[in-house]
Amino acid sequence: MALITMRQAITDALREEMHRDERVFIMGQEVGVWGGTYAVTRGFYDEFGPKRIRDTPISEMAIGGVAVGAAMNGLRPVAEFMTINFAFLALDAIVNHAAKIHYMFGGQMRVPVVYRAPGGGGRQLGATHSHTPDAIFAHFPGLKVVSPSTPYDAKGLLKAAIRSDDPVFFIEHHTLYQIRGEVPEGDYVVPIGVSDIKRQGTDVTIIAYAQGLQVALEAAAALAKEGIEAEVVDLRSLRPLDMGPALESFRKTFRAVIVEEGYRSYGVGAEVAARLQEEGFDYMDAPIKRVAQFEVPLPYSRQLEQSALINKDRVIAAVKEVL
Repeated sequence: MALITMRQAITDALREEMHRDERVFIMGQEVGVWGGTYAVTRGFYDEFGPKRIRDTPISEMAIGGVAVGAAMNGLRPVAEFMTINFAFLALDAIVNHAAKIHYMFGGQMRVPVVYRAPGGGGRQLGATHSHTPDAIFAHFPGLKVVSPSTPYDAKGLLKAAIRSDDPVFFIEHHTLYQIRGEVPEGDYVVPIGVSDIKRQGTDVTIIAYAQGLQVALEAAAALAKEGIEAEVVDLRSLRPLDMGPALESFRKTFRAVIVEEGYRSYGVGAEVAARLQEEGFDYMDAPIKRVAQFEVPLPYSRQLEQSALINKDRVIAAVKEVL
């Protein structure tokens, strides 16, 4: 096992998959000569050449559409959006084409494309560059949506995404690039659509993903000092959504808190809460609580931005309410 950052884990996954399969290529703004906005593809241009590392114009619709065409014609593109906020400009290609072509062609055509996009708040990027619109992409059948919280999961899930015959939207929270974790040095994949229990507990279930998972673990560690043992479930994938571990935990603890950085209204947490209520109502001893970003455009000011985002104190307060 090697102790590496999430950035390095993603870089390693891309490099290994490009060596494994010559059909894999990377495209996006500044992914080549510059090495990527977050330095994920640094050195790739020299290693793989301009044919497989394609710098694109500043046109997200072109990136999204060209990737669909390349995938339909036998390649396996990894298309990078500089930020998830810009993916809005490519929504037609992503949700009307990539997500639907296999179905509309009666299974005759597949679209094995991966869209990579860093997202989330916490870096003072202003209101139009700090969205967490994960629920928007997870809304559409035909499109798999993945959002890892650890380097281990990031590498394994990205490898699984590149090998998938279905389109995958791979969300990387940009405050997680520097977190470190143990990652196997050999080849491995993490299956898409399988949740994971990151911490065992008996008193309350905390369900989260991406940056929310890190906040949940911080809160769980603090609660343990008060004698409250929280079980923490990492969704990892938003579509398909695996509720098995969350329901199993809920049937043990009888209480749940859902943590997400997206907005509370119409969000991932709302979907998870609905499914817990539908499938685990008989085990519910308290109302399900949701901790989410406050519903304002994120401010540029660091102090104001941080006050609008999720944090461990808000999670701790929610846990004590359900207890």
